[in-house]
Amino acid sequence: MDEFTRRTFLALGLAGASGALQAGRAFALDQSLTDIGQAVVGPPMARVFVAREIVTLDPDRPSTEAIAVVNGRILWAGDLDEVVRVLGDQPYEVDQTFADHVIVPGFIAQHDHPVLAALTMSSVILSIEDWALPGGTIPAVKDKADFITRLTEAANAIADPEQPVLTWGYHSAFFGPLTGADLDKISATRPIITWARSCHEMIMNTAAMQKAGITKVMVDAFPPTAKEQSSFDEQRFWEQGLFAILPNVSSLVASPAQLKAGLELTRDYMQAKGITIGNEPGGILAKPVQDAVNAVFSSPDMPFRWSFMVDGKSMVAAYADDAQVIEESQKLATWYGGMTSLAPMQVKLFADGAIYSQLMQLRDPYLDDHDGAWMMDEAVFERAFRVYWDAGFQIHIHVNGDAGLDRVLNSLETNLRRNPRYDHRTVMVHFAVSQPDQVARIRDLGAIVSGNPYYVAALADQYAKVGLGPERADEMVRLGDLSRAGISWSLHSDMPMAPADPLFLMWCAVNRITPSGRVAGPDQRITVEEALRGVTINAAYSLKLEDEIGTIQPGKRANLTILSENPLSVDPDKLREIAVWGTMMEGRVLPAGQPERKAENDAFGAGEAQFADAALKHAFKVTHVGMP
Repeated sequence: MDEFTRRTFLALGLAGASGALQAGRAFALDQSLTDIGQAVVGPPMARVFVAREIVTLDPDRPSTEAIAVVNGRILWAGDLDEVVRVLGDQPYEVDQTFADHVIVPGFIAQHDHPVLAALTMSSVILSIEDWALPGGTIPAVKDKADFITRLTEAANAIADPEQPVLTWGYHSAFFGPLTGADLDKISATRPIITWARSCHEMIMNTAAMQKAGITKVMVDAFPPTAKEQSSFDEQRFWEQGLFAILPNVSSLVASPAQLKAGLELTRDYMQAKGITIGNEPGGILAKPVQDAVNAVFSSPDMPFRWSFMVDGKSMVAAYADDAQVIEESQKLATWYGGMTSLAPMQVKLFADGAIYSQLMQLRDPYLDDHDGAWMMDEAVFERAFRVYWDAGFQIHIHVNGDAGLDRVLNSLETNLRRNPRYDHRTVMVHFAVSQPDQVARIRDLGAIVSGNPYYVAALADQYAKVGLGPERADEMVRLGDLSRAGISWSLHSDMPMAPADPLFLMWCAVNRITPSGRVAGPDQRITVEEALRGVTINAAYSLKLEDEIGTIQPGKRANLTILSENPLSVDPDKLREIAVWGTMMEGRVLPAGQPERKAENDAFGAGEAQFADAALKHAFKVTHVGMP
């Protein structure tokens, strides 16, 4: 909290509310003429919100009934009588909007991809699971034949025979291999692109390859690893091979109108799920693309803020000079404004491949002995880690396999011993397959984890039979071990890798129930309170925002999620059924799926649209596609 508020609260304890106001005004006399003018006018109007229950996650006061909000921040939280006493002479109004609801700290989307979500959610969705979107539910694909039939119907429904078709969601571990030849049977003339469920792989028909200008000569000239992760004959590209062809196919996968519509859908979907702030870890290093994102996400009527993180993979590839890597990374801050920003001193790196494509690097072989993949060659990864470590950046690393985690922890230990840093908070992101000895090492090295619990719910049954085997599949995302080791962890959806629905993520982490109805890895289950912390205060901690958001305490931003029930009181199996009424974002009341209460919010939060606290100045943009 600021010094004026701090002194006011101190005076409250010494002289009561009236004395506090006098003390605050006396303090203002030592300040500028503007401060003196404000003291003469008196404190601003406060709005006091009452609720059936308020879950604060403040250990000193876990539950209460009222919150006083002033200029987008929490002035006080407590019983209604206590809040009124604290306000003293300050004008206030009591708002009963949430009287029948439960308030929790605002949900945080720790690691999501709005551009990928926009493109996939606006494509022909043919996936391994149902997708419930604002326009209706799209049922899961049954098998490969069902996929081909439905994609053929979607292509034939488009009048323009040359209009490309993008479909997303196919998974070879569920439906079998897919090649360009399969897609050629659907159409020999219309470009068709299948974006795999992992978002780390694309398969194209011949018409799409020709339209994109992808030739054998071009693929043969790729750098070694990108060439290894490409199959021209199968018309299939993954990991670094996908990065290599993205500039050619970008115009086929999205038009400006499609991107805008997809971003608006993503915005509305996330706000309806109770999200009040989010982060994009990596993205597309193209100013026009970011401008298109900003046209939606930077708007002052956005229901949440969104930060962007530097993609270190792209930056070290673009600049040979270490100092220039950092300089150019910092310059990305100019790409954002309004409700978007650059995550300050934070960077995203990549270790191994995606879990959905079963290209994570494992200590022990896959069941079929296929190889995993590296998204950054070792020398490039080591350079990037060193450059950003020495510059004082917090490093977030995409890592899915236990061999991938070994590489990351080795690099962390090397740099920690070479150049010791306190409170570095290096984040292991995704955390799919790991081992107990690695949990101990994460703790000893001072790292933290952001896990995706949906992996268990979506994949454990199938991966027990294909790729991983029962033990590794069931122990994915071992949050229970992290808790027992005292390691800070948060939850993320990696949208579109999982629905950007914090209550659903909590349900996945608490219950670990698979599609067959069994519990996978019961020892890795966690409590509901731990899960709630995973989408609030621990998520804030992972982004170095714990002083601003994540709990309901005086001085923090008034970011709240409004629910029908208390997550800590319902049957854990019912977590995903709790209804989201809406959100409060820095004092703005935002019912889900309804127009903002604009007149009230404008009167109450005047000036808040220009919020520019350094702590919330994040956002980024970097290379081709910052894949999940």
